[in-house]
Amino acid sequence: MKRLLVIILLALTGLAAGGASALWAAGLWPGRSALGFSDVDVGGWRSDWAIGGAAADPYLRARIARHGLLALSREEAVYLTRQTDEAGRPLTERCSYRLTGGRQPAGWWSITLYDAESRLPMNNDEALSIDATKTEDANRWTALIAPRDPGDGGNWLSSRAAGQFDLTLRLYRPTAQVLSDPEGAIPAPRIERLSCRGDEA
Repeated sequence: MKRLLVIILLALTGLAAGGASALWAAGLWPGRSALGFSDVDVGGWRSDWAIGGAAADPYLRARIARHGLLALSREEAVYLTRQTDEAGRPLTERCSYRLTGGRQPAGWWSITLYDAESRLPMNNDEALSIDATKTEDANRWTALIAPRDPGDGGNWLSSRAAGQFDLTLRLYRPTAQVLSDPEGAIPAPRIERLSCRGDEA
């Protein structure tokens, strides 16, 4: 009887440890960010370079499914995500930001804002993404990230109802240099915090 209890205890311990490790590896553990698995960091924009490649394992596929990337092959698109401003502070709806960048080494690019649940924020502003077609000068462009439209006709990403959010940069048909040396080839867009509501100002 004692031996049976030991076997049952070991089995339960193994199941608990295995389940916890699977949740952790899949990015499903509470408080665990999918960016914790990133192996590429381009000026704060991070990516797991196995996304879209043959090295993608079941855990990576689970993280992709959870965060809604619908990842294409790396030759078709690469994905980088950013959760902080230039000072390393989390991006939040309480603050407004200036997003600036330049020409991206790809056939086309876009930047989309997602809330903490990896969903598009629940607002009807129709201003959750900018792309190469919305920039007057491909070599230098800027956009405002804020919960309200500044009304100046410029590029605007609405963070209304986003809470703590992140941005995803997608590079479609990236150059060969991006695939071989992303940290050297991609000019990282910058995110400068401008002002915040309340005591964060």
